[in-house]
This record gives sequence, C-alpha cells and structure tokens, in this order.
Amino acid sequence: MTAVMIGYARTSTTDQKAGLDAQLRDLQAAGCTKIFKEQLSSVANSRPELERALEFVREGDVLVVTKLDRLARSVADLVALTALLGGKRVGLRILALNLDTSTPTGKLMLNLLGSIAEFERELMLERQREGIAKAKADGKYKGRAPTARSQASKVLELKAAGKSVSEIQETLSISRASVFRILKDNQGTI
Repeated sequence: MTAVMIGYARTSTTDQKAGLDAQLRDLQAAGCTKIFKEQLSSVANSRPELERALEFVREGDVLVVTKLDRLARSVADLVALTALLGGKRVGLRILALNLDTSTPTGKLMLNLLGSIAEFERELMLERQREGIAKAKADGKYKGRAPTARSQASKVLELKAAGKSVSEIQETLSISRASVFRILKDNQGTI
C-alpha cells in the first residue's frame, strides 16, 4: 500500500500570501494529494485546519509540512503532535529538513531539532527579560500602557447608569475580565 501524502500549510497572517503560495507549491511538488491550509498565528488557541488534518490522516499516511515552525509551537507541542501521529501510525515529513519520522533516525533528529529550537527560544526570552530589567533600572522602560484601566471612569459611569457587564464590554471594546477587574478595584466607589 502506497502512503497517502497529506499536506499542512500555515502562515501567521493573511498578509503572507506569497509564503502560503510557496508552501502550497512545495507540498504539491512533494506529492500531497490533499492539503489543509490556514492563515493564523501558531499561538492561537486552536488551529482548526491542523485539527482537521489530524482527524483526516489514517494509518500509513504521511503528514507533510514545509518547515517545523509551521507545525509546532514548542517541543511539548511537537511531542504531543508526534505522539498523536505515532498512535495513528502516521508518519511526519518536514521538507526543509529532509526529515521523515518513519525512520528511527528521523525520529531522533526531530526530537533533537525540537529541543534545540526550544533551548534557543528560552535563551532569547532570558536575554529579553535581562534587557527589560536593565531598562527598568535605568528608568527607560515603562511597559505597555494599560488600555482598559485608562477607561475605568467610563466603566464606572456606565455601570452607575445601569449597564450590564456585556453592554459595558461592547461599548468600550474591552475584555469582560477587564470590566470585572475595574469594578472589583473600585467596589467602594460604586
């Protein structure tokens, strides 16, 4: 039985049309007969097309992506995805790395590359935290201006006028949690 190649392509934004087109071209050239595609950030809570692709694949199939970062957000995410694929007896192929998890060497390389990528990200975050701490110490870092808290007086006015939390949220375009936080912080003044 010949393996069915299932492609998955993703870009972070809808502005990255050329990037998506390049992925689609490469997946078709690799022999993918079905391709799932989406344009949203990998940090989004759900990736519906990836979920559909994972439901679609069957034993003996191969899920194909152009690059590792198009599939997984972290080593934990990568491990979970490869475990899911392994449980379904589905291979994973990453074109840019010429990597195929249907071989023991491919599995080893995938885990090593994922670990290195996570290590690299942790180092970057550590340097970022150090830079922020130094900027704060030098008085040069103020952080992001709180957007919802700047509207606290409007939240309180709307609440005093009898508006519901949902109405306040919609009127001011702030999160429900922010409305509750402002109301809680100002309990004595309502």
